[in-house]
This record gives sequence, C-alpha cells and structure tokens, in this order.
Amino acid sequence: MVFPPTPAANSNPSASGAMITTDTIIVGGGPAGSSCAWKLNRAGRDCLVLDRETFPRTKLCAGWITPEVVEDLEMDPETYPHSFMTFPAMHVHIFGLSFAIPVPQHSIRRYEFDRWLLERSGAEVANHYVQDIRREGGFYVIDGKYRCTYLVGAGGTRCPIYRTLFAPAAPRSADMQVVALEQEFPYHWHNGECHLWFFQGGLRGYSWYVPKAGGHLNVGVGGIADSLKRRKDTIKNHWAPFTRTLHDARLIDGIDFETGGYSYYLRDAADVGRRDNAFVVGDAAGLATRDMAEGIGPAIRSGFRAAEAITGGRPFGYDDAARFSTVNEVARRLKGSKIFAPRRRAAA
Repeated sequence: MVFPPTPAANSNPSASGAMITTDTIIVGGGPAGSSCAWKLNRAGRDCLVLDRETFPRTKLCAGWITPEVVEDLEMDPETYPHSFMTFPAMHVHIFGLSFAIPVPQHSIRRYEFDRWLLERSGAEVANHYVQDIRREGGFYVIDGKYRCTYLVGAGGTRCPIYRTLFAPAAPRSADMQVVALEQEFPYHWHNGECHLWFFQGGLRGYSWYVPKAGGHLNVGVGGIADSLKRRKDTIKNHWAPFTRTLHDARLIDGIDFETGGYSYYLRDAADVGRRDNAFVVGDAAGLATRDMAEGIGPAIRSGFRAAEAITGGRPFGYDDAARFSTVNEVARRLKGSKIFAPRRRAAA
C-alpha cells in the first residue's frame, strides 16, 4: 500500500524567500531525528525537521526493534497502526548447528515506522537538501534559508552536519564500517520466526530472515567492509550462497531478488557528539552496536539526549546508547564472540 505524502512533509516554509528562524533545526527525519523532535515538542520547544526525502520513504533496514525501543518510545503494540510482529525467540544457525535463544524481539516496516514517528513528533517538516552550513552571529545558517540556535545532525551516514562540523574531530574508522545487501518484499511466508546465520563463508557478520506482519519479508546479509577488503572479497559474493541457504531451508521459493546496498558505522571509541550548540545523533554519529550492528535503539536514545541537552542543559553523551546490543544474549551464547566488532590491527 502506498500512502500519500502528508501535508507537513510537503511543506516548504522557505518558499517565500524569507529567512526562517527557529530554536532548533534537526537535519534528518529518521528515528534519531524524529525522537529528538518528539522530546523537544513535548518540552514546548520549537523545532523544524529538514529532510531531503518525502515520507513515507523506502529505507533499507532489517526492521527489527528491541523491547527497549518499544519502552523508550512509549509504544503500545495494540494501538500501533501499522505492521508489528513479535518473535519470542531468535533462531541462530552457526557452523552447522541450529538453536533457539529466548530473547523476545519485534519487527516493523521502516516505510511505516519512520513516517509514524515523524508524524507523532508534532514537528514541522520541510523537504530540503542541506548543502551549506555556516555559523553567523550565534546562529547556524543553512543554505541562506534557515537559521537556528541549536542544530542536530540526524542525517545518517552521509549527514551534512557530521561532514561539516564533526568529521575533523571525530573521524570514522574504516574498520568500523558495515556493508549490507538486503531486500524487503511482499511474501506469504509460512515460517513466522526470525532466523540469523553467523560467519557463513567466513563472513565477519551475519545474514537474516525477518518476517513482517501483513505479508512482507526482509532478508539480507551484512559484514565488516575492511575485513572483506583485506580478503579481496565483497559482500555481493555472499548473497547467492545465502539465498541458496534460504531455499534449502524452505524459507523462500520463487523470488527474483533485486537487492539494495548500503553502509553505516559501528560504535567506536570517539564520542565527540557536541560542538557548541550542534549535535550529531544516530547513524550520523556511528552508534550501531558493535556485536549485532543494531542501530535503531542507539539512534532513539541519542536523539533523546540531544533534546534533553537543549531543553534542560543536561550534559550530552552517548553513555546509555549501548555499545552492545540488547540481544547480546546471542553473542554470549556464542562464547562471548563480538559478531561485528573488528579485530584491531597493531600499529605499524
């Protein structure tokens, strides 16, 4: 089902040519940005969300969320108006062994979930592709059209706030980059359980099968880019073996795959998330967990913390945006293995 764009998502307050001034501008309307806007709105603070895309928009992501995310967002699964599914256990496959781990998780469709979060935030939203950011007279000025006192970068891996204001002080480590291939598609699955395959074909990462309520399915494979490069390997080489595994397990049949690729960064030691009145949150800050590469939970927590720093003067940091996933029981069962966390190479 295709939803029509919301009026807010299509609005453009700068159409008149006048400079738009507001207390806080958030660049990026995904979970980090919309969570920050939700907190600011609840505190009575004006904010504007800028995003280059119109919501709802396709977002490549496995779309599994933890019980902690549901609690943080004060979600009621009974009244959430879109696809929501609960898995009582994670089915793990590794080195020829298969077992279930009782760690309840949930799945959503990012196409629906992100729009719902943004609408619920109550923030004004404008379509705008941010290109130029300047500091002028105590304000941040964006493209000569928008001006604010506080600026939050929530634009994902390619966030212009990170690139302009934070990259020199908080460079990303090449060995913390995850690359992934995935596809989400309508499918009448018969196995409504979440499956994870670890270390297949020597991949430092895992593959997934995540059913969605209402007849959709997300499948994908991800691993550390630097590890693949050092082996003269690519993530694409792992797609065909993975889909054969799905066919052999009778989880899918008759699918012509058209995958999409993306990359993002894991949580590193660098925690420079604030400069003056500018913040970076979520994937813009590289906060995905180091064991399971889960990014939605850390994105939401970091968005909240930016809002609290703005509204209440709370020191900003990522301390409660966990370095390791809340499904860390999987890693513990695998003898403490950190699935994605790269092995640091000794300095030359």
